[in-house]
Amino acid sequence: MCGIFACHRHPDVEKFKPTALKLAKQIRHRGPDWSGSVISNHTILCHERLSIVGVESGAQPLTNADDSIILAVNGEIYNHRHIRKHLKERYHFKTTSDCEVIIPLYTEFDTDAPNHLDGMFSFVLYDKKQDRTIAARDPIGITTFYQGWSSTEPGTVYFASELKCLHSVCDKIVAFPPGHVYDSKTGETTRYFNPSWWDPKKVPSTPVDYKVLRQALEKSVRKRLMAEVPFGVLLSGGLDSSLTASIAQREVTRLRKQALEANGNVLPVEDPDTGEGLVGVDDDDHLDTLTYLPQLNSFSIGLPGSPDNKAALEVAKFLGTKHHVMTFTIEDGLNALSDVIFHLETYDVTTIRASTPMYLLSRKIKAMGIKMVLSGEGSDEIFGGYLYFHAAPDKESFHEETVRRVKNLHLSDCLRANKSTSAWGLEARVPFLDKEFLEYSMNIDPQDKMITKEKLEKYIVRKAFDTSDEPDEQPYLPDNILWRQKEQFSDGVGYGWIDALKDTAEKQVTDEMMKNPKSEWGNDIPDTKEAYWYRCMFDEHFPPHCASTVMRWTPTWSKQTDPSGRAIATHNAKYDNAA
Repeated sequence: MCGIFACHRHPDVEKFKPTALKLAKQIRHRGPDWSGSVISNHTILCHERLSIVGVESGAQPLTNADDSIILAVNGEIYNHRHIRKHLKERYHFKTTSDCEVIIPLYTEFDTDAPNHLDGMFSFVLYDKKQDRTIAARDPIGITTFYQGWSSTEPGTVYFASELKCLHSVCDKIVAFPPGHVYDSKTGETTRYFNPSWWDPKKVPSTPVDYKVLRQALEKSVRKRLMAEVPFGVLLSGGLDSSLTASIAQREVTRLRKQALEANGNVLPVEDPDTGEGLVGVDDDDHLDTLTYLPQLNSFSIGLPGSPDNKAALEVAKFLGTKHHVMTFTIEDGLNALSDVIFHLETYDVTTIRASTPMYLLSRKIKAMGIKMVLSGEGSDEIFGGYLYFHAAPDKESFHEETVRRVKNLHLSDCLRANKSTSAWGLEARVPFLDKEFLEYSMNIDPQDKMITKEKLEKYIVRKAFDTSDEPDEQPYLPDNILWRQKEQFSDGVGYGWIDALKDTAEKQVTDEMMKNPKSEWGNDIPDTKEAYWYRCMFDEHFPPHCASTVMRWTPTWSKQTDPSGRAIATHNAKYDNAA
């Protein structure tokens, strides 16, 4: 992940430049490899780079041939080779960066350019000739992105990858909506992403095709192995991360074999205009990469004896990955809480519980020289994997809830995956949130997804990978992992973690404090001492107007206010004594 900060139509941009650079520096953790900035007219774009693709030539902001279009991007464009090939007659590419394709797409398609991108991204593009700024965010909001305004500068608009860049210069800040594009010419932010499944009342009736589902996820993982640097996979031992690791391991094995067979052959010359010789998938969905790993690295974290580490070790041994186990203590987690809230920019209980172990693990991973990891976010929202989905009264309600959860991912799990990792200059890629994969999986009849006594949560995903298109290969996963019941990440790292958070909050927050919440919180009153404690820590880092960007995660169809999977009555007690 990179970091961007931009300001359009500042009344004195040259004078503002030192402040802009200082604000951009606050997110240098996202992009520690290089810093760049460009001023044009009354607009400034700043970029903090994490180099994964186009390592040598992809420094940002990027520009076109006459420097009239300037671009700052946070993200990865997986179909950049396809775009280069189809625009080669009309545009000469200056770099091998996957993100440069946004410039010719803008000149060709204007504000419809984001529709042609397959990837995760937030970007700000400035057109000098038109004095026009375009900003956009990927369809689901995998990358974090904010927009702000100042009442003292009514004609100025700000953009940033994180909230901390904006609150000192803006008195109004919003999370930039996923799947939208902003145009300074009109001042409007409009939706460009309009998939067939977006209306929750439109219930699909197409039965699941297990082979199509399986191949769609395999294709999605393959795209996300586009890299010129070492990468790995987060492996909790749950279904989603284990399938991601299994598919990635198969692809890495194929790439290793391909590299051995090509030993001594001349590698194709890089051609930025056609995409030949560049990393990424081609028009035939074949992956080319410069990174041939001798062994795929996998990573897990937990308290001593945690269910996740136990299951992850079993999966890693089965797959043959080089597995790294991190064990953390309650004290490690508690000591990191304030920093976690600063980086996550939230006070949501669920997000903080799950983010803390991920934040600690990301530091270890980056210290090993890894810059990118695959992660399993999104599956529970798409397939109704959370245990509270057991209580869905009918398929219409089930589908409506999955659509709502996917739409809100940018405020919960996407935010967690992005900021927990980018706090240490690590990028997380999420195959389940691939645009094509979503188009298929969200149009499956929800009756096939529903949980029954005979069908475990995410049954159709498990069933899809209970076979293989290559009969001579070993199964994707051992049966006891493929059919293991859902553990929420904050539960799976060890139940003692949540208990310790509750116990510490009980000591930090008095009954009197609960009865007299801060007046500036308005109607957003914490309902537990743990939530109250997190809100107080959030207030230490951010002023009150930042709270409008936070959403609390709570289960539906449940009287439980505690979001832990363990609090849901259907939770299997199989691992209760493992922690």
